[in-house]
Amino acid sequence: MIADHSIEITGKDVAALGEVAAHFNPGTAVNVTYLGNESLSVRIEACRAARGHGFRPVPHLAARRITGEAELRQFLSALREVGANEEVFVIGGDPAEPHGPYGDALALIRTGLLQEYGVRHVGITGYPEGHPHIDDSALWDALEHKIAAATEQSMQVSVTTQFGFNSETVIQWIELVRGRGITVPIRVGVPGPASIQRLLGYARRFGVKSSAGIVGKYGISLTRLVGSAGPDRFIDSLAGRLTPDHGPVLVHFYTFGHPAATAAWVSARKERIR
Repeated sequence: MIADHSIEITGKDVAALGEVAAHFNPGTAVNVTYLGNESLSVRIEACRAARGHGFRPVPHLAARRITGEAELRQFLSALREVGANEEVFVIGGDPAEPHGPYGDALALIRTGLLQEYGVRHVGITGYPEGHPHIDDSALWDALEHKIAAATEQSMQVSVTTQFGFNSETVIQWIELVRGRGITVPIRVGVPGPASIQRLLGYARRFGVKSSAGIVGKYGISLTRLVGSAGPDRFIDSLAGRLTPDHGPVLVHFYTFGHPAATAAWVSARKERIR
């Protein structure tokens, strides 16, 4: 699962890529987020830096943040110039109201512009715990329609899930995905090692369930909110439940601003299992 992992960074994390490179294999996928407070040039430079360190940049496209076709073309063209256009990750984005004509990831995929600019692989989001503002039936419809739209344009597809603390919920969701005949690779979103306060803060921000029972299995005590926590228990539990029937399942690490800590954890984990 971790042999072909991916990680996520923001433009602010570029300085740490050199340290990260010492731990990761060449060609490791590095997702570059699409934050509202970062400019096009920051995102492009992050992709360029990832490529320069031997990684495979996977830029995010946030549909509701893009003002129109001209801006989308500008971004895709800039990605092509730095060799970061073959694989992208398409999300809806945070704004409650779209900044332009793209109300969700599906609308952006259906433009046909991704394929026009050389995109060969599209990553999309999965929600094992559901979404705080979207009902489950709509989530399933969106997942199936996005896969169909990308496949019709001869693009490969993979699904990366929102992070969580409950491996059992993830396994159940994967089984539901496979039960619908969806065979694309799934990357399970996993929190990289971080302070407990930071982990719980991001969980609240993204609507991730974090009851005492759930986080207790992960290794977090809500009565002792000091120190840090890593994904060891989660990874062990997930790996122990997976079978060939679950199809291709890999790991995607959310680094929460500390990619070097995640890199060190992955490196140590690989040493232990050799």
